[in-house]
Amino acid sequence: MIVTVAGALFLGVAITGAVRTRRHTFLVEEGHVMLLYRQGRFVEVLKAGRHIRWGRFHSSCLFDLRKASLLVPGQDVLTADSVGLKLSLLVTHQVIDPVKAAHETQNWHADLYGIAQLALRSTVNGLSIESLLSQRLDITAQLLARVQPEAGKIGVHVLAVEVKDVMLPADLKRAFADVLKAKQEGQAALERARGESAALRNLANAARVLEGNPALMNLRLMQSLTSAQQAGNTLVVGMPGGFVPLKAGPNAAKPEAGAEG
Repeated sequence: MIVTVAGALFLGVAITGAVRTRRHTFLVEEGHVMLLYRQGRFVEVLKAGRHIRWGRFHSSCLFDLRKASLLVPGQDVLTADSVGLKLSLLVTHQVIDPVKAAHETQNWHADLYGIAQLALRSTVNGLSIESLLSQRLDITAQLLARVQPEAGKIGVHVLAVEVKDVMLPADLKRAFADVLKAKQEGQAALERARGESAALRNLANAARVLEGNPALMNLRLMQSLTSAQQAGNTLVVGMPGGFVPLKAGPNAAKPEAGAEG
């Protein structure tokens, strides 16, 4: 009887151990998927949640399906007019086919990096330095058009490719600074010339008005005398017998006898 009970216990423990070795629990977090393999062969894709699978020799590979960014820094490129530059790219991507990303390439990150490098060189080689600096939005569209089809072959969807930094040689920086300074100085000179032209036009208009209305000249003279009196200045008025200095205020000088006409 004792032997029978011991044997049953041993058998139960053996069965429990066998069950535990053949029962596998897989927990997949939200935003991820898991590729399940058995004896090295792909079986299925496990989505977010808790999964139980039976059998032995299971293995798995977890994939992140959330959006991510890949920085491609400091790439030395040559423009169409033979100017050497360093550019950095920011590639926003998302894995949409984890099976293809896992089985079509050894390292999809490295492949995406290489695709972005080649697209950058091909795009910049056909542009001049001026076009590169003035048409960055168009360049971004060209880069995206080159990268998306190639990335799709490895199960990755590229959402955006942006030129992050453009590093110019030191002599080219100085040249662009000189050009910008010359443009600003020219713009300032143009504005000054416009102001002077406007002032001259106003003076010419005023001269024509005074010429046609002599009474306005006398009115203007009276305004000048009033302004001089208020400011305490001396006003010199041209008269037929000579110049008469008039000092505004209570101690104003009287015209000399020789100045009378």
